[in-house]
Amino acid sequence: MLYYIIYKPYLVLSQFSAVEGKQTLADYFDVPKDVYPVGRLDYDSEGLLILTNDKQLNNRLLNPLFAHEREYWVQVDGAITKEAIEQLQKGVSINIDGKQYRTKPCKASLFEAPPIVPERNPPIRFRKEIPAPWFHLQLKEGKNRQVRRMTAAVGFPTLRLIRYRIEKLTIDHLQPGEMVAMEQKELYKMLFG
Repeated sequence: MLYYIIYKPYLVLSQFSAVEGKQTLADYFDVPKDVYPVGRLDYDSEGLLILTNDKQLNNRLLNPLFAHEREYWVQVDGAITKEAIEQLQKGVSINIDGKQYRTKPCKASLFEAPPIVPERNPPIRFRKEIPAPWFHLQLKEGKNRQVRRMTAAVGFPTLRLIRYRIEKLTIDHLQPGEMVAMEQKELYKMLFG
C-alpha cells in the first residue's frame, strides 16, 4: 500500500483526471495510477489531502461513524465577533442540497496573531479599511463546502480556507504542491492513535 500526504494548492481540483481549463492533482503530483485522494478539498480551498491506494483507509476516514477531527485555518472578510465564534461552536443552520442542515457543535477560536502560511497566488483581495482575521475551526464532520457555508451563515464570508490537520496529521513543513510519502504504520498512528 502507498500513502502520501500533500499540500493541495489553491485552484486545483482534487482529482487526477483532466478537466478542460482547470489544474488537477496530476499537474503537481506523479503517483501510480491506482493512487487517489481520500476525500476532497474544494477547488478554491487548499491544504492537507491524503493520497493512497488503501481502500480501507478511504472508508475509515470518510465514514461519518468514525468522526475524525479536521482542523481548518479560515480567513474571513470582516472583524469576526465573539458572538459569531460562539454561534459556530454551537452549530449553525446551513443549506445542503436544498435542505436545511444544523452543523454539529465544534471548536472555534481566533488566532492571537495571523498564522504563518504560504503566499497564495492570486492573493486574497486586500481592503485596507476591512479586517481579514484568521481563526481555527475544528470539525468532526465534512459536508460539501461546509466551512464556507458556516462562516457565511454568521455573516463573515470565507476569503481563504486551509485544511491544516486531520487528527494528528498536519501540513507542517509543506508548501503548496509538495508531497511526502509515509509508511502505513506511521500514518495510521497519527490518524487513529
